[in-house]
Order: sequence, then structure tokens, then C-alpha cells
Amino acid sequence: MTDETGVEELGQAEIDRLCANAIRALAIDAIEAAKSGHPGLPLGMADAAYVLWTRFLKHNPGDPTWPDRDRFVLSAGHGSMLLYALLHLSGYEVSLDDLRAFRQWESKTPGHPEYGLTPGVETTTGPLGQGFGMAVGMAMAERWLAERFNRPGFPIVDHYTYVLCSDGDLMEGISHEAASLAGHLRLGKLIALYDSNLVSLDGPTELTFSENVAMRFAAYGWQVLHVDGHQMAEVAEALAQARAERSRPSLIIARTVIGYGSLNKAGKHIVHGEPLGAEEARLTKANLGWPLEPTFYVPEAVYEHMHLVLEVGDRRQREWAALLARYQTSYPELAALWEQMQTRALPADWETLLPPLPPDPQAKGTRVTSGQLLNALAPVAPGLLGGSADLGGSNHTTLKGAAPLSGASFAGRNIYFGVREHAMAAALNGMALHGGIVPYGGTFLVFSDYMRPAIRLAALMHLQVVFVFTHDSIGLGEDGPTHQPVEHLMSLRLIPNLHVFRPADANEVRMAWRHALERHDGPTALVLTRQNVPTLDRRRLAPAEGALRGGYVLRDAEAAQALLLASGSEVAVALEAADLLAERGVAARVVSLPCWELFEAQERAYRESVLPPAMTARVAIEAGRTLGWERYLGPRGIALGVDRFGASAPYQELFRRYGLTARHVVEATLELLRQA
Repeated sequence: MTDETGVEELGQAEIDRLCANAIRALAIDAIEAAKSGHPGLPLGMADAAYVLWTRFLKHNPGDPTWPDRDRFVLSAGHGSMLLYALLHLSGYEVSLDDLRAFRQWESKTPGHPEYGLTPGVETTTGPLGQGFGMAVGMAMAERWLAERFNRPGFPIVDHYTYVLCSDGDLMEGISHEAASLAGHLRLGKLIALYDSNLVSLDGPTELTFSENVAMRFAAYGWQVLHVDGHQMAEVAEALAQARAERSRPSLIIARTVIGYGSLNKAGKHIVHGEPLGAEEARLTKANLGWPLEPTFYVPEAVYEHMHLVLEVGDRRQREWAALLARYQTSYPELAALWEQMQTRALPADWETLLPPLPPDPQAKGTRVTSGQLLNALAPVAPGLLGGSADLGGSNHTTLKGAAPLSGASFAGRNIYFGVREHAMAAALNGMALHGGIVPYGGTFLVFSDYMRPAIRLAALMHLQVVFVFTHDSIGLGEDGPTHQPVEHLMSLRLIPNLHVFRPADANEVRMAWRHALERHDGPTALVLTRQNVPTLDRRRLAPAEGALRGGYVLRDAEAAQALLLASGSEVAVALEAADLLAERGVAARVVSLPCWELFEAQERAYRESVLPPAMTARVAIEAGRTLGWERYLGPRGIALGVDRFGASAPYQELFRRYGLTARHVVEATLELLRQA
């Protein structure tokens, strides 16, 4: 085997084998160089992945962002060297030096694929099952955009979503929810390649996994196909059959040998998550007929053959661009809408749909205002697409007059996710990753626990996703502690790059939605009340636009002696307490802190103007865990909150019992001042 070997001198079977083994050899060398990694999957799935990438996947390594490319998700992200090898060999901007830097500081080839870091990586994967769920969201996005924009002779949205998953992905609970949803919605352009190698990290899957996967997916409404994953012709035939089935998603169960080619470790769990070792790497290369030296060796014939992907992809993208140009002539209004949705642009005057709301001492829950604003914004933000986990009426996330998405039609704008919070959150991420959509999804705040892995990934990937969480505290009342979030608000604040917005009234809800739609570099969580809260009188108080800085002085007082801080419904409590303190001759400043992350992003001078260091008598009021408030309270301040679980009772009684009343705030403030 020499670099001079050309494709024309090799038969198809030989070049296929050569390319697959090049993938294996690069994976071996990178993992050995890093002394860390997972060689089992790249060795086992090289044959099937090679067939997919060279014969079926529509992509252009010269432009990884082409809108009509097929999406490939490596849900089994631990096998990242399979993907990196494919990217390099196909002509993406992933060099041999990048492969040599596998798992090293600031390299393009981290241990698990990371979206935005490596060209051609469609999503960050690693937490098993999340990639599978995101692939479902990508397929949903493709179908929704296709029904909205395609016209006879103009299939400008016409691509598939492929996901490579493992036993671990299918064991995780999220895969059950996501697969059920995909089958229900008949996502025929979703194709899953399942690496069925009968081995997981701890040992053979017979220890943990004896279900009939084929019957399970058939019951979900999927087409199920079986292949020998090392027989390329079988893989190709199954992929062709899956692509031809448009009414059902497809699962291709590929029976493979983990660590294929390794003389002593193939088929064993020890090859899953640790390097082969120098001697076994040498034996494996010899067994594959691969040169032992140099490392990271790739025959020119492999590059020549694999780079055909680049030529074909460039041609197909140019054909699509020409189609789009004709579409712009034939359907100029749709083409303009397409461009708007691709860029997530908003009309110049869109904020006129968010006029200030008049004061109202009774008003509504902030969840109700949120729903009203969402319906007002939908016409000017056409990419807004979402729904709820079977709580649309409670979350107020349903768009009035819009149809539901269903297996028969994706022409509507309401997604009924069912009681599937895990899948909903991952699907929202997949829709955002796909592009053209600003997704949102709602549930009770207490169930954000089910969504946390996906919320974390949304923040990690800087995705514009809107998470709508209602029933935000013990204020939901009689449903009791199982449904009353206590620790959830503070735990969401712990996630880097997630903006957690807990608005005080209807006008702060306006600002929360404004921020969520204008923010393109990360997710926003709206945390909303079930119980009614007053719409504050902004003629006497600061404008709600202050919420866009995360925190602001809502009401000041001359020579203020105390500082009351709050978020959400407790801001009204703080204002009432300030009135009572004034009756006792104590002046208090009231600060609304709806979004800590935005407040922390402000310059120091602004933050100190809101929370002057000299003003040390501080009381925070929030119906959740108090841990975390110390950053704003200083050494003398105190936090009033809920540091135990809730109870079943009317919310007014709960607020009284837990000390979240204006009179209790007054007592705490006066005690602080007495201690000064």
C-alpha cells in the first residue's frame, strides 16, 4: 500500500474497505496519542458510517451551514473519533493536526462533539439519548418548514435527519419519549442507525438490556430494518429502503462487533471506553492490513475517493441555490419570509405589539400575560414554534386559531408534546439547531428537573430556545409540595449562559419576551406565576424597561435606610412593605431583580448604583430557596424565602405561614435597623 495508489487502480470493494479502515486507523492513532477515548464504536461502525457519508448523506464540506443539507447526529458522542475521521477525510476544515490534538486544550476535536467548535458537527452530544431527542426535533423542523415553504417544482426544504445511536442511547428514558413522539408524528425523513453490538461499558448488554428493541420501535410506529453492520451492501440497501419510507421514521438495527479488527479486544466491553494500548493497536493495524508507521497515515486513494463528497456536495448546493433564485422570482413574498426566518430577524417596529399595560391591582397571573403576548408576537415572529407538555391551557402556550402539528399535517403552529418533558426539551434544541425556527416549550417549573440536561445543552450550545415555566412557587397553592418548586429557580440560575427571567408583573413579562426574542446567543427561561399579581403603576414607579438590565431601582426613597430586593410576585410584597415602613418613618428603596444573569452582565458602576455598598440593611424576598441571595445581601442582610418543602393549602395561607408577607418583611427590616 503506497500513497501513489490511485482510485482507478482499485476495485469498488477494495476502495470501500480501504476508506473504512482509514477511519479505523485514524481513530486508533488519535485515541492512542491522547491516551484517552472510546475506540470501540469507531472501529465497529466505520463500515456503516462510511456508506452513509459517501452514498447517501447530502452535505457540502465546503459549506457546513448550507440550509438544505442532511443532518447527521452522532448521539453516541463518546465515539467522536468516528465523526472527526469522517469530517477530515471528507474535506471539512478538520486537519490531521486537529486529529493529533484529540482531547487536548483548545483543539477542534474534544472528547465529545461540540456544536460551534468543529465544522460539520451539528450538535453537542455525549449525554446519552440527548442526540436522539435533538434529531427528532431536527426532523420536525424540516417537515414544518417544508410544508410552509415548498411549492410544486420548488422543494427548497428537502433533506433527511440521520442519527447514529447506541445501546446506551436507547436505554436512556429520553429515547422512549422521543421515539414515541417521532412515531406519532410520522417523521418519515428521520432515520436512526442503531449500533447493536451487544456490549455496554460495564459488560455485555445481557446484564442490563434484554428488551426486544425491534418490537418496541415497531410499536411506536417506526419501520424497523435489520442488517449486518459490516456488510456495506446490506447497509446501503437498508438506507435506500428507509429513505423511500416517507410515512414512518426508520430504525436500522446494525449488528456489529465493537472494536472490530482488534485481535484481543473485539467484542469485549474493555474496548468501549479505553485506548487499545500500544501493543494491541499494533496488532489491530496489522490485522486490518494497515501500515504500522507512520501514525495518522492516509493513502492518497482514500483522500481522492472521499473528496468526491466535496465535489458532489458543492454541485448539489449550487443546484439548490439556483432553485432558490427561481423561487425568489416565482414566490417573492415566501422567499422574503424564508430569509426573515433564517436570520430570525424581527420587523423594525415589532415592539409596538408590546405596548405598556395599564396599572391593575387585581390583574392576572404572569402566565396569562405571557400567553397574550405570545399570541400578539406570533404574526411578527413567524419562526416562533412550540407548545407544551400536555399543559397548554395552564402554561398559556397555545396560539389561538392555529392548528396542531400532526402525523397528517404540519401546517399548524401548535405542538402537542404530550407528557414528554425530556423529549420536548431535546426536540426544542434540535429545532433551534436546524435553523429557521425560534422554539418554545412550556411546563410547570417543578418539572424543569425532567428537562435539565437539555436546558444545560441549550446553554452550552448558545441556542435561542425559550423555556416557559409556570406555577413558579408555593403560590400555586393546593396541589401541594409535589408540585410546588422550591429549589428549582435557584438551580436554574446555576446553569451558565441561561437567562432566568422571573418577572414581577405584566410589564416585566413584556420585557422578558422582548429579551427572549432579541437574544440569539443563548436560551431564556421565563418563570411565571399561577396566582394573580397586580400590574404595577408605572406612573409612580420606574419603567419596566429597567428589567432589560436584569435589575433596577423600582421605587426609591430620599435618604433610604433600607433596601428591599425581590423578584416575581414578591416584588408586590416588597412594595407593600415599603409603604408600611414609610408609615413608621423608615424610608426603603425597592429593587426588582427579575434576571440575575443580565444584572451581573452590567458594568460595576450600574450595579452599585442599584445596590449601593453603603446601604447595608438589606432584605430579600423570594418564594424559593434563599441560598444564593447572599451575593446581594452582604454581611448584614437577610433573605426571606422557602427553605423547606411546601404544603397543600390556599396560596395566601402558605405565604402567611412561610413569612412572605409585607408585615413579616417590615419586622425583619426593623430588626436589622435595630441591630445596626
